[in-house]
Amino acid sequence: MLAGLLLVIALLVVGARLTWSWIDPLGDQTIDRSGPALLRSVQNLSRFEAATGEFQVIVDLEKDAKFLPDAIKGSRTLFVGAGSVDAYVDFSGLPKDALTVSPDRKAVTVRLPHAELEKPNLDNKRSYVFAQERGIFDRISDVLSSSPQNQQELYVLAERKIGDAAAASDLRSRADQNTKAMMEGMLKSLGFTSVTIKYTGEP
Repeated sequence: MLAGLLLVIALLVVGARLTWSWIDPLGDQTIDRSGPALLRSVQNLSRFEAATGEFQVIVDLEKDAKFLPDAIKGSRTLFVGAGSVDAYVDFSGLPKDALTVSPDRKAVTVRLPHAELEKPNLDNKRSYVFAQERGIFDRISDVLSSSPQNQQELYVLAERKIGDAAAASDLRSRADQNTKAMMEGMLKSLGFTSVTIKYTGEP
């Protein structure tokens, strides 16, 4: 009888929990009302993605009030921004004389533009606020604001710094080398024994 009584009590407790979780008025419910993605345009790609650089920067953003101490009004945020930059060669604007073939069709000369850098692509999963200090007024403002701690400025600064780092690196030079190797391999597979790659501006 005791075992049966304990079994009944256990069933009642489990049933009560399941019932409460089902009708819980304080529980959160997520409903995705987003519409379907719309295809706005389709463009033919005519470029070679030659290299990708991975970058990480630390954004140290400080905002001070002129006549108030930082403990009252001001903020300082350390933001870790991680992202990538692609280097590509655009073939869409090649002139008709970009490819010159010898009469015996054994040698070919190709003129290519130098590689360009794509816009930095910040990785939201690997970018985060590392540390943050705020004054009393800033904390109160965040509590009253409908969108506290707006991080858009941090992301913009991180993208700009990553773009500057990519421009100062050898990413474009590496992309030029990769494009040259790709073109040489492709043309030699077509039967050319001599392949010369020149870039815009070279004699």
